[in-house]
Order: sequence, then C-alpha cells, then structure tokens
Amino acid sequence: MAFGSHPLTLKRADGIFLDKPGKSSYDSPSSFRVIVLLQTFSKILERIMNSRLSCVARVSGLLNPHQCGSLAGLSASDAITTLTHEVRTLQMAQRKVSTLFLDIKGGFDNVNPSTLCGMLKAKGVNPYLVSWTRSFLSGRKCRLRYQGSPMVFAPVSVGTPQGSPISPLLFVIYVSCLHSEIPEGLTLSYVDDFGLTASSASYRRNIQIRQRHYARLKAKGARLGVSFSIPKTELIHWRTNRDRAPVSNARVHLDGSVFKPKDEVRWLGYWFTPSMSTSTHFTKRLAKAQAAFVAIKRLSPPGMGLPPFLCHRLASSLLFPILSYGADVFTTTYHMTRKLAAFWHQVQRWSTNCFSSTPTDILAIEACLPPLDLLLRYKRRLAGLRILCSPPEINPATARLPPSVETPSMHRHSPDHRSLSAKNAGSRLPLPWLQPRPPSKNRAHLPLDALPHSMLFILGPGGLDLLPVISQHLLCDTFPAPSGRSYPQLKLLCKNLLVKEWEEAAPDPARYPYSPSLKPHPFMGLNKFAAGRLHQMRSGKSYLRAQPSWSDDAPTTCPSCEEAPETFEHAILRCPAKGPARDRHLQGVSDIGPDAPVWSSASLLGALTQYIRATTTAFPPGMFSRPSSSAGSISSQSSNVVSFGNFMSSQES
Repeated sequence: MAFGSHPLTLKRADGIFLDKPGKSSYDSPSSFRVIVLLQTFSKILERIMNSRLSCVARVSGLLNPHQCGSLAGLSASDAITTLTHEVRTLQMAQRKVSTLFLDIKGGFDNVNPSTLCGMLKAKGVNPYLVSWTRSFLSGRKCRLRYQGSPMVFAPVSVGTPQGSPISPLLFVIYVSCLHSEIPEGLTLSYVDDFGLTASSASYRRNIQIRQRHYARLKAKGARLGVSFSIPKTELIHWRTNRDRAPVSNARVHLDGSVFKPKDEVRWLGYWFTPSMSTSTHFTKRLAKAQAAFVAIKRLSPPGMGLPPFLCHRLASSLLFPILSYGADVFTTTYHMTRKLAAFWHQVQRWSTNCFSSTPTDILAIEACLPPLDLLLRYKRRLAGLRILCSPPEINPATARLPPSVETPSMHRHSPDHRSLSAKNAGSRLPLPWLQPRPPSKNRAHLPLDALPHSMLFILGPGGLDLLPVISQHLLCDTFPAPSGRSYPQLKLLCKNLLVKEWEEAAPDPARYPYSPSLKPHPFMGLNKFAAGRLHQMRSGKSYLRAQPSWSDDAPTTCPSCEEAPETFEHAILRCPAKGPARDRHLQGVSDIGPDAPVWSSASLLGALTQYIRATTTAFPPGMFSRPSSSAGSISSQSSNVVSFGNFMSSQES
C-alpha cells in the first residue's frame, strides 16, 4: 500500500449473479446484478484504504455535504430527515414544492479509473492513495460463475467491483460533482439515488426549474460516462393539509419521456405521499412484517419448536426492525399505532404461548418485549440523539438545526431557508425550538426543531449543556475530540428512560408482581411447552381453575385436593395432594414471588419443570390422561433446540 500498488494476484475474482428483488420479469439481464467474490486478504486491504481515503475525502472537498450514502456516521434516515425538513420549511414560506427522484443507470459499472484518479489528484490527495486507486481499478479480471459458464477470466477496464469495501466510497467521490446548489431548493443523494427539490410560486414553475437543472445534470454525467435511468424517474408535488387548491397535474418532460406526478413514491425504503401522510408507509411496513411473521411462526408452533428466548430474539432482531423501519423519521398516527400494536401483541403471544385473554400490559412483561408505542418513541429518541451528536460538516440534517442548538461545531448550512418564513404571521410561523407546542396545535415546530426540543426532556434540567458529544469512531483527526458525556452514555440514558416509562405503565403489583425486563427471563431457555406453562401461570391466565381464561363461572377449587382455589401458589407450593411430588422435586423451592431464587437458578428451574410435568400442573384438560406422550420429553425437546445450561450461562455473563 505504501508503494501505491494493489497485488496483481488479488485483482482476479469470480462474479455471481443475484436477482434484483421486486422485478416483474427476470428475462432481461438488467434484472440481475453481478457481485464480485473477492479474496479475504484483498478485502482487508481495501477496508484499510477505505478508512484512510474517507477521512481525506471529507477534508479535501471530494465529498458533497448532501451525500448521505456509504459514508461513516450517515444513513438513509439522515437523507429522509433532511428532505422532509426542507420541504416543510419551504412550505411554511408559502412556496409550492416539488421533488424529482432520479437513479443513476449502471452505477458502479461506469466508474472510469482515469477520471477518478484525476479528481483525487486535483484535490491534493496523497500520491500513494492516488496510485493505489489507479492500481486497484486497473488490470482487473473477472470470471462469471453460472451453470454452463466457460469459467474463463475476462479483462475489466471500467467500473469498480460490487462487493468491495471501498467501491461505494469511490463511486460516491466519482459522482460528487453532480451536486449543485438550487435556489430555494435542494440536491440530495444516497449513493446512486438522487432527489432534486425545487420551490417557487407554482408547480409549473418548479417543472421548468427541474427540466433546466436536469439538462445541466445530464451534461455533467455525460462527461463522467454516467446516465440516469428513465424508467426509475418519479415526480411528486408536495401539498399541505391546509392546501385547498386543486391537485396539480403538471408533468415533467425528460429525454422524450413524460412523467406524471405520483400519489405514492418510494425512496430509500420510505413511502411518501404529497401530504406526507405516514399511514401509507406504515401500512406497507405492517404488511411486510406480517409476511415475515407467517414464515417464522412455523419454526415454533404452540407448545413446541424454538424456545421462547429464541422467539424473543427473532421478534426483536427481525420483526421489529421490519415493522418500525422509518419510525425514526415518521410519526405514526393514533389509528396506525393501534394497528401496529395489535400485530405486536400477536408476536408477544407467539413468543410466550400465552392465551389471547392475557392482558396486554402483562403480556409485554412476560415476553420481555416493551409495548410498541414505547419502542417507537425510544427509536425516535435515538435518531434525534444521533443527529444532535453528529458534526454538522458531516451530517446535512445536523447542519440544519437551529443556530442556538449546541452541536460539535457551530457550522450551519447556507443558505438557510428558515429566513423565508420569517415574514409569516400567526399560525403559519414555525415555533422556536425552545418553546413548547400549544394545546391548540395551530403552530408546530419544524421537523428538525422538534428533535432538540424533545432532548430537553431527556437530558434533564441541564438542557443541552451536555452536548456536543459524538462516538469517537465517527471522527477523523481533523475534528476535535468530544468533551462531556459520551454518545454511548447518552444512548444508555435513553434506554433507561424506556425502562422507566415501561415500569410506570406496568400493572399494579397486587395484580401482577413481576417487573419489566428487556432481557429474556431465564426460564425462557426451557422448551416452549414447559416455559409456556410458567408464562401462563405467572400471567394469571392459564389452565388452573382459579386462573380461567375461557370461562369465569367455572369452579375454582383445585381438582387434586378440592380444598382451596387452584392458584399459581397453591398448585406449586400448597396443594396437599401434590406433596410427594413436591418433596421429590421441589426441596429447594419455597417461594415463587418476583424475587424468589427459582427464577434465576438453572437447577431450581429444572426442578420446577420436572414437578410441573410430573403433576401435570396447568396442562390442557385433554392432556391430563397422557401427559408424557402429549407434552413430550422435556429433555428431548430442549436437546433439539438449545442447551438450557448454555442459555443460563449467557444470561449470567
């Protein structure tokens, strides 16, 4: 690397075809992408060079401040937050706003090594980095692997390999010159996806601005050897809920094609409507989550399959990210929150094997999955905290925060479109970020002003004096080291606030004594049938007679001793008829309260499980006669899934 050369033996790679999801037909080669399988040692070298070049690119002007993809510390949510903020800011200034979404055709395949190295050299990049980039992109050979392929290496003279750690950064640098300032508008990009926003007194004027800007953009792209995909071009005219004017049908003409404004546009996985209603987006996210849930439910049917702690892991790491994607930017409506919460309750019941009649506040604690409204609020707080703690030179959303908000530096984007709404009066004037929203809701904060306002409540009486802070790995040597509390500490503060709010919403201890926990309960490492008995009895809705879930007028007397109501405590610790089994299995268990040792001891939980199976406690009525064949062997079920001892060890660590 010091000599600016990439080994020749690492320039040979195999390419495989992956189909692009969502295509109506796969008869065309454009429906597939070639992914290059690089050698492991080559990826290590490329990762090192990527770290070095990314820091140099930020300080040398190789990157545009409005590029959000493939760069450390940035994500798609930053691009969406910036776009929604700019649209709302311009709308408050009584402007008509339109956005044209473009996609670069081919992307990585069109990077010219000579042109890219010329860009690096013109910005004064260290010669060894320029030489290495030229060596990495030159003299490459690829061999395509598919059924019947000749397996012959062919030279590749243009493009950067997809699958390489450094390819996204090289492409972002290559297309950075396509960004240009638009008066009262914005050019925003995420890797090869561009969004061109314009505002004026009318939508037709916006179309004229867009067409002229596209012509300049196309000319710049031609010099780079890149072009835009016409079929992927989309247009949207933004409106407000107060707008009573007829819906505009102004169309844009590009390269002989006519594009009508759409009612729904998908960009970076977010669904937009002209009024920026979030219901469309979360309706589609709910459908995706339901489809995924149908697939994973087969892994753990009621009473068998994966143990609850693995179900918990699938719910928190798979289903919730699918369901909540976009919640860091978009806020759900009341009715949409109820729909999402109803699905989340299904996931909690599947994880615990609890009955449908189990109260939802108890169900959440048993599943160790907080209520959905609290989780969405927590996710939005984390997104706001990350924006507040990011350097404004890196994050375009941070650069649009109010100047009085403390950030790692006082840099702000110029020109500031906030000044356009300064002439507004009354309810059309946006609220200052320090001022709380009035009950009438006639006035509101701008999208990015609401974030620091919410942080005032999170950070406590000290306000934002704790900022600026940022995770150190997001900084280069050029930026000063942060002072004060670290970014991970503030994230922990938000997590503790989530637990605190959950505890405040928890049921009364007299009705349900167990406390909320984000970690799975230790007994969730048992097989699902055994853990399900415990979940049901703890929640107060089980097959015990004193915990009916199907009928409230059935007798509550214990069928074994017929002396007292069959409660959880009676069935485990007090029933005289189960005394011999209790003496044989539960010699160390004398309490089943929330602080009892049985809930944290692997040996005691194992003994409790054996007692429940031996006495058929809380078994379904049809299984009392043949508990062994119906319930199955606990040891055989658990051995097929996971070692309970290993789970307990991981919990203790």
